[in-house]
Amino acid sequence: MKLLTGNDLASGAVTWWTGDGWSLHVEDAADVGEHGEAILTAEEGARRVNAPYLIEAVATPDGPRPAHIKDRIRALGPTVRLDLTLKPADPDAGSWVI
Repeated sequence: MKLLTGNDLASGAVTWWTGDGWSLHVEDAADVGEHGEAILTAEEGARRVNAPYLIEAVATPDGPRPAHIKDRIRALGPTVRLDLTLKPADPDAGSWVI
């Protein structure tokens, strides 16, 4: 499974390609599969996000999970305090990082 990620131009927030736009939540990310490079090229040209790139991910019952720790940390949100994450009420939020 491949996902397309980047950063929002206005806020710098991590964003995920949903198949028809961008979301702040990795759970919304769509598998770009073999079309990833073409979508990446189109989105770079559209300048909707900064520095988009493809990553490997695995499917889970809760949605896609980035395969690499760097992207799992990006998906979770700020690492300073768990109450600042995108889903502060998620009791399993911290388990992604470890």
